[in-house]
Amino acid sequence: MVKIISQESDCELREKQILRRGEAMVNPFDLKTALLAKHAQHVVLIHFPIGLFLAAVAFDLIALRTKRRGFADAAYYNLLAAAISTFPVLATGLLAWQFQLEGQKLKGILLLHLILACVSSVLIWLVWWVHFRARRGTVFLPNYRFAVEFLGVGIVALTGHLGAFLSGVNLPS
Repeated sequence: MVKIISQESDCELREKQILRRGEAMVNPFDLKTALLAKHAQHVVLIHFPIGLFLAAVAFDLIALRTKRRGFADAAYYNLLAAAISTFPVLATGLLAWQFQLEGQKLKGILLLHLILACVSSVLIWLVWWVHFRARRGTVFLPNYRFAVEFLGVGIVALTGHLGAFLSGVNLPS
């Protein structure tokens, strides 16, 4: 019985700590705070190239299986949007490093995250370029593109995983 009571009080203590943290939170609908935060833009923008690239790979696989041009078009335009969106994501990531760490030397997970982010961007652009060449009619879509696409998916996933650690999402509670 005593053990259960102490566990309940620990639970209550945790709830109070969470509530205290909630009182200190800023208004999520305050545009000034959201747009001018030192690192928030990268955290928000990063989901676009990730989602668009993964959707493009899925559409490319569906296009291969069904032989429907609409899926191939969807893959191409998703790749184009993913590639273009890598520029603001890389820029805001570098700005977050400058603002949060004041330009300190990169090391550890942050350095690996930056390197993999650059590799991910290059792979996204490479996959788009392969599709672009095929759309111009100069070459057919090569089968090796799937190896590059799957490599890109893996690198993007690893980069996102490391980014989650940097943001504090994957830290132990």
